[in-house]
Amino acid sequence: MQLPIQIDFQNPHTLQVQIVEQFHDLIRGGRLPPGSEVPSSRELSEQLHVSRNTVMGAYEHLVEEGYLYTQRAVGTFVTQTIATGTQQPLSRVPSHHRVVNLPLPYTGRGPPGLHQSRDRVLLYDFALGRTDPKSFPEKIWRRLTLDCLGGAAAWMSEYLDPAGLPELRQLITNFLGPARRMVVSPEQVIIVAGCQQGLNLAAHLLIGSGTRVVMESPCYRGAAFLFESYGAKLVPVPVDELGIDVARLPKQPVKLVYVTPSHQFPTGVTLSLDRRIALLEWAAEVGAYILEVDYDADFRYEDSPLPSLQALDRPGCVIYMSSFSRSIGPGLRLGYVVVPRDLIRAATTLKALTDNGQPWLEQATLARFIRDGSWAHHLKRIRSTYRRRRDALVTALHSHFGDVEISGAESGMHLVWRLPRHLSPAHEFQVTARRCGVGVYCLQNSPAYLYEHMEDRDRILLLGYGSLAEEQIEKGIATLAQAAGR
Repeated sequence: MQLPIQIDFQNPHTLQVQIVEQFHDLIRGGRLPPGSEVPSSRELSEQLHVSRNTVMGAYEHLVEEGYLYTQRAVGTFVTQTIATGTQQPLSRVPSHHRVVNLPLPYTGRGPPGLHQSRDRVLLYDFALGRTDPKSFPEKIWRRLTLDCLGGAAAWMSEYLDPAGLPELRQLITNFLGPARRMVVSPEQVIIVAGCQQGLNLAAHLLIGSGTRVVMESPCYRGAAFLFESYGAKLVPVPVDELGIDVARLPKQPVKLVYVTPSHQFPTGVTLSLDRRIALLEWAAEVGAYILEVDYDADFRYEDSPLPSLQALDRPGCVIYMSSFSRSIGPGLRLGYVVVPRDLIRAATTLKALTDNGQPWLEQATLARFIRDGSWAHHLKRIRSTYRRRRDALVTALHSHFGDVEISGAESGMHLVWRLPRHLSPAHEFQVTARRCGVGVYCLQNSPAYLYEHMEDRDRILLLGYGSLAEEQIEKGIATLAQAAGR
């Protein structure tokens, strides 16, 4: 099957942008009807004479937008619910901002010239949210998977609890006690396919047309767009060096507030203890739920993590979620949501209606990984690895750029560098960096959702360090300094 898609290699838009936008036209125009199968990434890459990675990236974004869906070992298909005709793209990003050539989980377009050529490879990519494949415990994981398969027949012939494998939920409960100071029961834990599905679960439960939802400003784009797709009215509240500014929370009724207190995305700041308590008091006063997304809590480098909001929550208004994407890898697609007791029935029923639960084998393998102590050992090892890489990045920035202003380095897998005035604005700096094979990311070309009132947003660069070795980090920053004329 060949699609009527044309690639213009002289077009300033990236190859992925061209593919994605032509799929938009084909699907909305009815030429690719709902349920129809599209070519495999290999077939389309051969047809268009582009790399398979380019096509795979385009397909991933179309799946995230809701235009396509994939069935494992079957194929990729047009979503049944996409309307035809004059429907606008599902992405809420204006067309002149869409960029998909960057290895980031969002849809957007950046300034012309960002993608220099289709053959250019970034030598040093300080990508956000990317883990090191070498850190994956492949041998142990393979052994545990085979062990699970030894008794798989009984499990494979039955439907599981939609909320997840009971043993895994109990083990997560046991982990959250000492790690996050949380006292919860396994009945409150729901296994999901990563934090994005957890966000969708919460949105489905709590958000309808006109629902007021407080968002950190700036915040994660995937959450903002998801909530808007349910009809939410977003209420931005600025973030400063202590986290979300609770003094500026609205006094009017609000249904939900979204926060990332351990390592705020994208600024990297940690919500202070005083503000955690004040946020909980505000939520109780206005009758709001707090959605606490805690995916970076496993990587705290300087001191012990503060107690989670859920651990401090007396009224029972916090929905807590985290995932194994950072510690094991995003390909695992396993995370968990801890719901207040009054939401257990509604949340588990919704999970059953949505997908009837996650695959058994991955859950069983993860349960054994935690139960036999491999999880604790793995966390200790990779936490040490990422601390060294964080140190290497901070040292390299100081060495090559002098007295730099850095924030968000105490935890997580990325930091924020506020560029001095004598260097070019962040979006220009990013283009210069890519020309010399270094990937760094300004806010506009990151998975961040920006609001107009944010000051100095074009002085901010985001640098991830999870996927680069220490020597690569040093070479990458040295190359960056040379390109900047340092």
